[in-house]
Amino acid sequence: MSDQPRADWERFSVALAEMARDLLAQDSVQATMDRIVEHATALINGCDEAGILTVRRGEVTALAATDQVVRTADRIQQDLREGPCFDAVTDRTQVYTIKDLNHPPERWSRFAPELRKLGMGSMMGFLLYTEDDELGALNLYSHRPGTFDDVAQRAGWVLASHAAVAFSAARTHQQLGHALETRHEIGEAMGILMERHGLAEETAFGVLKKASQDHNIKLREIARRVCETGERPT
Repeated sequence: MSDQPRADWERFSVALAEMARDLLAQDSVQATMDRIVEHATALINGCDEAGILTVRRGEVTALAATDQVVRTADRIQQDLREGPCFDAVTDRTQVYTIKDLNHPPERWSRFAPELRKLGMGSMMGFLLYTEDDELGALNLYSHRPGTFDDVAQRAGWVLASHAAVAFSAARTHQQLGHALETRHEIGEAMGILMERHGLAEETAFGVLKKASQDHNIKLREIARRVCETGERPT
């Protein structure tokens, strides 16, 4: 490796470390995803726009985007059920690339012309995943054909790997927070039932659980109602 490519990778490595610290400092899953796409446009050479989407049961959901044009591209993939990032999520393939949208692979022959109408020339898609989670796909777009070479693909894959870990950590933290809130509300509701209605601890929890099952309402919501009203659920 010559001195210039080595220096470029060293700068990229430093920027990637800074990105990792920045992502872990975000206070929500959405903020983490928003920062991922912002970092992608800053760190990947030629990347003009970026977005994160997920596909569940064939439905595409845009989770983050640097611009409205990215959300439009996501809708096109949804409508056509075709595109690199749609395939990355549904086929669990790690990397997809269309180096020149004027000459796309046959499998994306309908999607590529629509993207050209949006002013895009090339794109890449990376599966965001960890050992325990399949999170979605990171989409990188360039206005120019032939932008994403092998170096850009390797850089994008490394960035996506770091992003997936941060994304998963943020989601786990959020889920833990919700679980702790739920536990607190259930405990408070049980205390109200025990104090005001003379129920034993086990009976109080059974009342909450039965009300949840009978009315098909989450246990947390039943507990919240008891905390607000002080009444025993029927």
